[in-house]
Amino acid sequence: MFDVVALGELLIDFTWSGYSSAGNVLFERNPGGAPANVLVAVSKLGGKGAFIGKVGNDIFGYFLKGVLERYNINTVGLKFSNEANTTLAFVYLDELGERSFSFYRNPGADMMLRPEDLELELLDNTKIFHFGSLSLTDEPARDATLKALEYAKSKRITVSYDPNWRPALWKSDMIAREKMSLGLEYADVLKVSKEEMEFLTGYSDLEVGSKSLFDRGAKLVVITLGAKGCYYRHVSGTGHVSTYDVKVVDTTGAGDAFWGAVLYCISRLEYSLDKLNSHDIEKIMDFANAAGALCVSRKGAIPAMPSLEEIKYCQNNIPRLCLR
Repeated sequence: MFDVVALGELLIDFTWSGYSSAGNVLFERNPGGAPANVLVAVSKLGGKGAFIGKVGNDIFGYFLKGVLERYNINTVGLKFSNEANTTLAFVYLDELGERSFSFYRNPGADMMLRPEDLELELLDNTKIFHFGSLSLTDEPARDATLKALEYAKSKRITVSYDPNWRPALWKSDMIAREKMSLGLEYADVLKVSKEEMEFLTGYSDLEVGSKSLFDRGAKLVVITLGAKGCYYRHVSGTGHVSTYDVKVVDTTGAGDAFWGAVLYCISRLEYSLDKLNSHDIEKIMDFANAAGALCVSRKGAIPAMPSLEEIKYCQNNIPRLCLR
């Protein structure tokens, strides 16, 4: 039994790492891709995961397969494409550790996942199915994603969705909003940033925006707020949970570390998500905030995912930021 099966992009993040002695910009190769990051976060905490997706039949694709296997993630669902190379993302960090992206994905292998590539038996043996919005940008990956979602819903598997908005990967904002909104119809648990909430709902107010998303059918909606922690909406109520005071080095993968920690906690529940009370939800959010905080204190995405012991140390020894 898997705790989480994730579908979507697995790619290379070339992250800005400084300058050479000759003054040339240097980029460091890091494994990445939001659904894969989430799986590694779950695995580092002691959970079991499997990945569904496509990489190029190239050195980067085989490197990424090896990374997943190093973290004990099942790769039966990982396919290799001869039509397109592994997707690359160049990530530039500013002085605050905030990111800007340039993608080499025209097309990328992750876009070439077809419905017939899916190993749906993986979904027969999981508690949670997780996906993101990048697999909805283009065909045939969009059809493959929707087929997997229909199957997961037919098996009453908890569906997790992260509508990870990357404007450069969409032909227009209108198309992005339309296709990203498709995923909302399936989601039982949903994570968005404040910017993504505004993009999808048109509301900037957390109370109003989260309700708009919650009313689409999710049992838990979480809005990540960076240094301000997170805001949640659940049948038990709403709340704002502060995060931890760490030095920010690189924000890449922080949301995935956060969400992997949430899914790990949900996978350990002995009763259904809607039976939780607000105290239970806030404990999960605090745990996830610690995971995200530890991730931003390191470089890279997958290499920065924290362990269970590190999260517990953070919760017990690092002060929380005051909510303002």
